[in-house]
Amino acid sequence: MNFSFYIAKRYLFSKSSNSSINIMTIIAASGTVIAATALFIVLSGFAGLKNLSLEYTSVVDPDLKLFPLEGKSFIISKEDSLKIKTISGIQSYSKTIEERVILEFDGKKQIVTMKGVDENFTKVTAIDSMVYYGNWLERNTSQIVSGGIISRNLSYGVLDLTRNQKIYVPKPGKGQISSVKGAFNSLEAYNVGVFDINEELNSEYIFANIETARYLLNYNDNQISSIEFKLVPEADQIQISEALQTVFGNRVTIKNRAQLNDALYKMLNTENVAVYLIFTLVIIIALFNVIGALIMMILDKKASLNTLFNLGTTTKDIRRIFFLQGSLMTILAGTIGLILGFVVVFLQQQFSLIMLTPALAYPVELKLINFLIVFITIVVLGILASKLASQRINRNLVKG
Repeated sequence: MNFSFYIAKRYLFSKSSNSSINIMTIIAASGTVIAATALFIVLSGFAGLKNLSLEYTSVVDPDLKLFPLEGKSFIISKEDSLKIKTISGIQSYSKTIEERVILEFDGKKQIVTMKGVDENFTKVTAIDSMVYYGNWLERNTSQIVSGGIISRNLSYGVLDLTRNQKIYVPKPGKGQISSVKGAFNSLEAYNVGVFDINEELNSEYIFANIETARYLLNYNDNQISSIEFKLVPEADQIQISEALQTVFGNRVTIKNRAQLNDALYKMLNTENVAVYLIFTLVIIIALFNVIGALIMMILDKKASLNTLFNLGTTTKDIRRIFFLQGSLMTILAGTIGLILGFVVVFLQQQFSLIMLTPALAYPVELKLINFLIVFITIVVLGILASKLASQRINRNLVKG
């Protein structure tokens, strides 16, 4: 094995007398370097985009969220609240009420989702930091904070005291409706802030005080839609979820942030796999050049192979020489590609060479898993390509 490895290294770093073979070898190695660099940069870029997308979920989504198992609301008693406070690992929690409503301003209407929140909501999420125009809610008022797209669609701004927004919610009950006015609970509200999170939330949500939502929906003081929890760092989510389930029994279901955004996580993971497979195909195509270069080297070294054979080297050992040569070529090229990819990603992180917007650099992230993925992919495919090329060597060729 040491002999085969020694000869393989000599063949790899020595020039052939045939310049065409040298050029083909350089092209094969360069193709592998470029493919490895491209795969690493793409994976790092996708990791950055994934983190950028998930940053928004951390702004509006809690660590844990508790829903009613059936229906839209449930009752939280004083005893339940006291038991929650005894659970270690919970930093803060907020009661919320959520419902679809009709928002009207100046004759324009839009169906939106109103989320009534209590005074602890900004301790659980950082939603108030996303208000780019105006302010967050004041307690005991009929104020609302709207998504930017809703504000634009209905043509209203902040604190227009001469005109107000109106919120309508269908009244619960049965039987025929005697009048349109009697079919809805309504409330006059004033928009005090506009937030910008993402397109979906900007076009869908308004926030109000929980008392406003409770009034419109005819809810009792202890009737809510959900409870949102912020946990202390390093808290055990599973243990806390089990404790909460013990407090509320079968009345509720509990989800963490990933489960709240399961569709987003599935989409991002699917896209990540698709990108990896596409660029792996590019690497496979690049390694066809390695196979071709190895075969050309084998033909170029026929005289040397015959000498080795006459000196007692077996056909198996000669196959191993070119197998190791091809494997070393792809491993070396893959390592150079990883180094180049690392340099490009590092420069993007430090100097923002490519911008998504004038204020936002294209996000990238250096992750150890991406180094391993690229290196293992190159090594495995390189070994397969080298094995395929070295199998062309037979007894007749080396004796020739």
